Amino acid sequence: MTEPMAATSPIASPDPRRWKILGLVGVAQLMLILDVTVVAIALPHLGADLGLEREALTWVVSGYTLAFGGLLLLGGRAADLFGARRLVLVGLLLFAGASLLAGLATSGPMLLGGRVVQGLAAAMLSPAALSLIVTLFDGEERNKALGIWSSLGGTGAALGVLLGGLLTAGPGWPWVFFINVPVGVVVFVALRTQLPPQPRPAVRGRLDVVGAVLVTAATGTLTYALIQAGDKGWATLVTAGLVVAAALLYGAFVVRQRRAASPLMDVRLLVRRPVAVGALLILVATALMIMVFFLGTFSLQDHRGFGALETGLLFLPVALATMAGATAAGGVIGSTGPRILGVSGLLLAAVGMLIPALWDSTPALVIGIAVAAAGTGVLFVVASATALGQIEPHEAGLASGIVSTFHEFGASLGAAVVSSMAAASIAGTDEAGFSRGFTTGAVVAAAAAVVALILTPGRGPRESVQQPESV
Repeated sequence: MTEPMAATSPIASPDPRRWKILGLVGVAQLMLILDVTVVAIALPHLGADLGLEREALTWVVSGYTLAFGGLLLLGGRAADLFGARRLVLVGLLLFAGASLLAGLATSGPMLLGGRVVQGLAAAMLSPAALSLIVTLFDGEERNKALGIWSSLGGTGAALGVLLGGLLTAGPGWPWVFFINVPVGVVVFVALRTQLPPQPRPAVRGRLDVVGAVLVTAATGTLTYALIQAGDKGWATLVTAGLVVAAALLYGAFVVRQRRAASPLMDVRLLVRRPVAVGALLILVATALMIMVFFLGTFSLQDHRGFGALETGLLFLPVALATMAGATAAGGVIGSTGPRILGVSGLLLAAVGMLIPALWDSTPALVIGIAVAAAGTGVLFVVASATALGQIEPHEAGLASGIVSTFHEFGASLGAAVVSSMAAASIAGTDEAGFSRGFTTGAVVAAAAAVVALILTPGRGPRESVQQPESV
């Protein structure tokens, strides 16, 4: 479909290629999500080969997600201004090139540079791909397509750990990055033939680079505060000062969005109850998911002595549980509504996190993280359907960028928090940090369940809201 359709009116007749295009952009999104978690099992090996400490290893995860999330609003706006097709194709090529750079890394700075460029490419690709889906599908088909999209995202995160184990134990950790190169090129060629050339988009305006810098700097500062708290302490002037600085930067971002001629974010979208709640839920779901993978891989390899391949195989139940949770939620959300499913998913995640927090054994760990993964799988579907179920076509790029931004910021903050909570265990000086990390995840999930019970709309996504609604 062409971008003017996305910018002006709903599609009159469905494009017969829409499901094939969904499959292709789904593979592209799967690749982006995989790269959040595929490095998890490789982290101990990366640290040993490149001489990276806990803080640097955390940035291998957070650097990617920070660039990804911080520039997603810019990517969403660019999709509306320049056309989703262009952004998808350019993003695919840039991501493949950055993956090659990361795989060839011989030092920490080189690796982190590759990861940041990967994040930049992902920020271009992801919102543009989701914008295509929102504009290609309508009505009940859109809900089904969003359910498939959400299922791919949650499942990809779990499969990333499995794939990371297989590649790290086989050809070596560089291949967790090299594998993106042929996949990216093949998807690029296929999409270039399936997506027809598009006329100049009807939307006009400029890219708010200042806004993108402010929101990225704010989240980067907060992430740094959370990471260094593991060594410096939580109740210190340094940590407090960094948190205050992050809050001021977020405030400056909001002011910028209210005054900019072409803002990154239409703040009116975030006062719509479904969008606001969906964004919050996706942030919590991603943070919990990253906590599970980060804690699980270090606990299994450093604490329990499993190899990379064994660790990857032990995460297979996590992948299956995520798929099961997302598939089940996608099938019933239209009849049950998002509130019941959202609260249920969060409570399931809390129970799953508590199991390894209370019982220190490999079976308890595997069962617990699988249960938690099922809960987050449910939550991903609820969050996406709630936030995007009734977005108008001309809002697709911005709304997709907002949801995806919260997704990546959740990953960045989740990695930072759990890294600090389990700092001593990751460093190998004690074993209690893993329990503290899982307990923290359980508390976060339980608290979010209370918030979701109060704020989540009780109606199905199709009935969400067309007009702004206060939270």
